Amino acid sequence: MSIYEFTVKDLNENSVSLANYKGKVLLIVNTATQCGFTPQYEGIQKLYEKYQPEGFEILDFPCDQFGHQAPGTNEEINQFCSMRYHTTFPRFARIDVNGEHADPLYTYLKSQKGGILSSNIKWNFTKFLIDRSGAVVQRYAATVKPEKIADDIERLLKQPINS
Repeated sequence: MSIYEFTVKDLNENSVSLANYKGKVLLIVNTATQCGFTPQYEGIQKLYEKYQPEGFEILDFPCDQFGHQAPGTNEEINQFCSMRYHTTFPRFARIDVNGEHADPLYTYLKSQKGGILSSNIKWNFTKFLIDRSGAVVQRYAATVKPEKIADDIERLLKQPINS
């Protein structure tokens, strides 16, 4: 099993294969528009602007499971992020990350990097870093600011792609 075997839904509920991101370093984040961590969008966008030309992508998955902090339609969430934080990275349809309706992608991510953080996602803005070969290499708690993971991103961008 690899991350590239998963299909997710875009903002219009169209299927998107994660195989489209083969060879890229990925940061997968569950987000919310009305969360105490929402200002992290600014730092996430800065990471995207800096590293996207080198083969870095951010995949944003809004999640409303934590205190109803991602209300609205997919389009309303996208408009908020684009207008308020000027985000330009890919945003997908809202998903569940825990429980019986958890998106299979998140079930997989949690199985790869549960560790001391437990398998469940504790809050929005939990981040997973994926290397160019599709391996889940790191999980960061919501409290970890985006700028604190820049060194890890740079390290992965310098590594060759393993098939």
